[in-house]
Amino acid sequence: MERREVDILILSDTHLGTFGASAMQLLKYLRTIQPKLLVLNGDIIDIWQFNKYYFPEEHTAVLQEIMNFAKSGVPTYHTTGNHDDLLRKYTEFSFANIHLADSLLLEVDGKTAWVFHGDAFDHSVGGVAKMLAQFGGWCYDWSIFFNRQLNKLLRKMGLKPVFISKKIKDSVKSAVKKMNDFEQKGIDIGIEKGYDYVICGHVHRPTIKRHTNDFGSTVYLNSGDWLENLTSLEYADGKWTLFRYREEDFDFSVEIDAEDMTMEELAQRTLNPSIRIVVENGKVSHTNIMDEMESTKPA
Repeated sequence: MERREVDILILSDTHLGTFGASAMQLLKYLRTIQPKLLVLNGDIIDIWQFNKYYFPEEHTAVLQEIMNFAKSGVPTYHTTGNHDDLLRKYTEFSFANIHLADSLLLEVDGKTAWVFHGDAFDHSVGGVAKMLAQFGGWCYDWSIFFNRQLNKLLRKMGLKPVFISKKIKDSVKSAVKKMNDFEQKGIDIGIEKGYDYVICGHVHRPTIKRHTNDFGSTVYLNSGDWLENLTSLEYADGKWTLFRYREEDFDFSVEIDAEDMTMEELAQRTLNPSIRIVVENGKVSHTNIMDEMESTKPA
């Protein structure tokens, strides 16, 4: 399948490791695009609700696809969110093409985009409130799971699906107020600093909208989530667009390579080291043995 090229792909709130994650849909989407830059804007693996007994193969396959992007040379930046906040201990850590940060400034065709997850301005996820937020996240995850089971039954009966979990979240006044407060605070700061774009995740509300106040204007973008909205932000041909996954556009199956390495393969790799490390006079160097062998072959 030919992949569609995009200059920038921004994903957030995939919440891998939870029942609510739409990992198979996300995997199909990732296998149809080729980004030049990938930004994972927080809450990629849900550490809050992580359970060692639940991490299906399609969740692992999504991570493998992300690693494949990085391995192929795509710069990959992970900005931390509240559900993966343990990673903030390692902010500014880099490994190959993968970089960890709390926020980013992107210079995009002469314009500046401020990228961050968003929970820094949300007081409901810090301190004592964090425990309540974790419990709320657990309830929300299960409501999505039960909602999906209900919709499977409704479809078999020829009835239209319902979106109970989404309606519950959107109808709670305090939750809506929290979203608006968080977004407005980020927008106001973005205008004050002169940023052309303010890009967030966190509230699971996909948006592209220009905002103006007495001091100027900015475009606010939110990448949404891969629990219910199934959205991402893409930048190509000089403009930002909000991608929305539709099942009918991805009517194909995907193969997941879940086969474990055999003991024979592991033994061969162990018996034939690929890395040579040399420590001499306090200096450490390493070389790839296969590259070393290639360079010594006669012409």
